[in-house]
Amino acid sequence: MRDLAIIGGGPAGLAAAVAARDAGVEDILILEREKELGGILNQCIHNGFGLHTFHEELTGPEYAARYMDEVFQRNIPYRLSTTVVDLRREGEGLAITSVSREEGLVETQARAVILAMGCRERPRGALNIPGTRPAGIFSAGTAQRLVNLEGYLPGRRVVILGSGDIGLIMARRMTLEGAKVLCVAELQPYSGGLKRNIVQCLDDYGIPLLLSHTVVDIQGRERVEGVTIAQVDDAFRPIPGTERDYACDTLLLSVGLLPENELSKAVGVELAPVTGGPQVNESLETNIPGVFACGNVLHVHDLVDYVSEEAAQAGRNAARFLRGESGGTGRDIPLVPAGAVRYTVPGAIDPARMEAETVVRFRVGRNMRGALVTVTASGKELLRRKRPVMAPGEMEQIVLKKEWFSGAETELTVEAQEEKEGV
Repeated sequence: MRDLAIIGGGPAGLAAAVAARDAGVEDILILEREKELGGILNQCIHNGFGLHTFHEELTGPEYAARYMDEVFQRNIPYRLSTTVVDLRREGEGLAITSVSREEGLVETQARAVILAMGCRERPRGALNIPGTRPAGIFSAGTAQRLVNLEGYLPGRRVVILGSGDIGLIMARRMTLEGAKVLCVAELQPYSGGLKRNIVQCLDDYGIPLLLSHTVVDIQGRERVEGVTIAQVDDAFRPIPGTERDYACDTLLLSVGLLPENELSKAVGVELAPVTGGPQVNESLETNIPGVFACGNVLHVHDLVDYVSEEAAQAGRNAARFLRGESGGTGRDIPLVPAGAVRYTVPGAIDPARMEAETVVRFRVGRNMRGALVTVTASGKELLRRKRPVMAPGEMEQIVLKKEWFSGAETELTVEAQEEKEGV
């Protein structure tokens, strides 16, 4: 039986493995379905990674290589081209069923598991766009892989639906490869990506961003020949008379990411309704003892630096669990989102189990200026922070300190609201 199995060899899985080994776990196994470690970072050849973690600007492959080197130096074993197909509780541990071309069907027993499977893109089928199914419709991540790893250019005249970070980055990438990006349409009245990506990927190349717009029709039978874009109202319904046709041969979809949680559901992990990821406590442990989650399988991050930081926390806490040191009072205090806060990770804390400091990450549901973030515990204010600007596309975080808690708290409220004069 293994002490610790990590499902996923991307940035989350690698950082978790390194932290767990440094915390004293000797018997670790990483299971990765791709033919190499690094995850999605291998196709993210643009820079901007590592500013928080390494204090320098790296490309995605360079960032992944830093953590791969750490894994190699520690001689942490891993299996590549290995897909985990089932995860279940068995006796006092967990049973992992995986399959690979070389070894066939393999069952691995582990005392603890860290879920680090990442996320996937929302497909066209979830969007209910009318039209046939011609060639030329790609998710933005698929197009990124085709261009950056396979050496194929998906099209010459491109429309992008959705302003998530991958879509924004692909607008620039396709332009640099010689394609004409006609526009980026976004259903919401705000962008879903980082402000820096709007500036560097759209504004710098003169690519228009159409907020409160969506694709209402796709023309073409064998290949995309054009799309129709219309403005939407407050209920996201297309407004008649606002339709505009764009002649194009390619439509890229950047319409959201979904945490990859089929295995989580198989083992009985409770999922959060807003994020689609596991419900976790301050140790990033799920409702299943010994099962931890981190990275984009938990909630979709904007910066990989935060993924690595979160994964390291999961690795440390998995080590504590394996040493039998993770017991708390058994009384988790729920974190309740309020105001513009949509969710928090973690969703509950036990002060007795906390490290000296616990990072709480969250997103807001609308653009805000002059915002005030407060944390209250049973009516007592623990934290107050002013934020000049907050946006749904950017993850926020606050730090809770163990010394703040007396043990009498029954509920924690994390709230963001636009500050009133005199407050």
